[in-house]
Amino acid sequence: MAQLAPLAQPIGVFDDYFARQTEVIVLREKVMSLTGDSFEIKMQNGTPLFRVEGKVLSISGRKTLTDMSGKKLFDIVKEHLHIHTTFAVEDASGRKVMTVKSGFALLGSKATATFTTPRTGQQEVLKMKGNWFDSAADIVDERIGAVVGRIDRKLLSGRDLLFGQQTYALTVAPNVDMALMVALCICMDEKNNEGGGGLLG
Repeated sequence: MAQLAPLAQPIGVFDDYFARQTEVIVLREKVMSLTGDSFEIKMQNGTPLFRVEGKVLSISGRKTLTDMSGKKLFDIVKEHLHIHTTFAVEDASGRKVMTVKSGFALLGSKATATFTTPRTGQQEVLKMKGNWFDSAADIVDERIGAVVGRIDRKLLSGRDLLFGQQTYALTVAPNVDMALMVALCICMDEKNNEGGGGLLG
């Protein structure tokens, strides 16, 4: 596992989920999900971290993320009437805490996430660029030029691809909000699988 440099100041929204060291999170579709919209999120060592459930009949394609005690952290909702695909991340009270917009890239994928870290009041802009389907995508904090996360499918072994499951490894730098990074990963997967068949259907 490649180590990512720790950030001098924490960035993120959900205080309980800041990475204390470089962490690898595995997002895996549930094998028998009828909708393709439910999956579990674990640490690389197998420790459960989050659950994601999709609302089957939701026009907005709403996805809800909870911790393992069932506490709701946020919803991901697709916003309409935008030129580029746009998602809002709303906390349990319905307040928008992050916006994720997709963009056009000649090679690979591109997305921009914006949010404000409550601890510091600092607005952050994260840019994700890379080849989503084949190898890896880096998530870079534009303000400080640091890689805060990396999405990589090659970290995973062949057994992770059994049953046709979609599986991603998300590496998160120390002092970065793991929950918010998971939200960004889900939004990017949702965008790249529009029209069917991916991790989020």
